[in-house]
Amino acid sequence: MSALSGKVAVISGGNSGIGLAIAQRFVEEGAYVFIFARRQEALDEAVQLIGSNVTAIQADASKLADLDRVADAVRSAQGKVDIVVSNAGFTEPMPLNEITEEHFDRTFDLMAKGPLFLVQKMLPMMGSGGSIILVSSAMHYMGLANHSTYAATKAAVRSYVRTWAAEFKDSGIRANLLSPGPVDTPIIDAQATTPEGADEIRKMYANYTPMLRIGRPEELAAAALFLASDESSFMTGSDMVVDGGVSNV
Repeated sequence: MSALSGKVAVISGGNSGIGLAIAQRFVEEGAYVFIFARRQEALDEAVQLIGSNVTAIQADASKLADLDRVADAVRSAQGKVDIVVSNAGFTEPMPLNEITEEHFDRTFDLMAKGPLFLVQKMLPMMGSGGSIILVSSAMHYMGLANHSTYAATKAAVRSYVRTWAAEFKDSGIRANLLSPGPVDTPIIDAQATTPEGADEIRKMYANYTPMLRIGRPEELAAAALFLASDESSFMTGSDMVVDGGVSNV
């Protein structure tokens, strides 16, 4: 039997990068997945790549009304949620003296407020054996210049799973963190103005990582599968760091 046979998963930011790789792996392992993100075109492309057992919903993970729509769609179609993966995010490096209120709010709304309310909306449909996975970053262990807001949101979600491990102790629901290091996703391309610039960013991250390369989305998907499945049944409140060693040097 496949590891996620009969399971229903909801994945924010499931249209590209790590989120898409997780959706693909979950479907391969027998799950039905709901993916949501803001860009309809990217969602359509993701559905084509995943191929089956997938519903795509255009929604903004930072907006509570959109999260309500996602919850309503899942409730109407499946009536339950077994796995929640909060993955939506972006990186916008900015020195402290240039941080604006707009930048702060945009970062925290998507990557700190969004995960909490996504889980809140899905929780009534979750039962014993449910798995919550918040995608964080190895950066919450590190001090990397120009990442004050980004790293702070990743530290916030680390705190969430600790709190929820205690809060859910009588429910059979587990909550864990997945902390990637640098991974080859469109987020890297978004940090540069040219393809050559993006390649330089990839080289910089690779040279900084003990394994001398950046991660692949499918490597993070394998880790997410472990956290979603019964293979990790004795894990909650934990942080699975999949970063090529970058947070240890």
